[in-house]
Amino acid sequence: MEWYVKVLSNYVGFSGRARRKEYWMFVLFNIIISIVLGIVEAIIGLDQVLSGLYSLFILLPSLAVAFRRLHDTGKSGWWILLGIIPLIGFIILLVFFCQDSDVNDNQYGPNPKG
Repeated sequence: MEWYVKVLSNYVGFSGRARRKEYWMFVLFNIIISIVLGIVEAIIGLDQVLSGLYSLFILLPSLAVAFRRLHDTGKSGWWILLGIIPLIGFIILLVFFCQDSDVNDNQYGPNPKG
């Protein structure tokens, strides 16, 4: 939970680096929260109102942590635009997000593991 809160507290931090663990824990909590919201909406009978509000709430922190994750692998955050390309862009970004950090400091800052 601390990783999720850490990303939310740094919601406009597009500079710096984010470890794999920080990124994937944030994604995991987003999936869990989305599933819970979907169940609550189904029980109450709302038509994706809560999910839509949550998606808007989490948009900027999601972009920021994705930029920082790409920085951690030594790539510009603008590589996120590959997501526009159907399927292939998603696969390439998934590979980038799964890569290990640059061992040393890079142009985006010091290694967060060190």
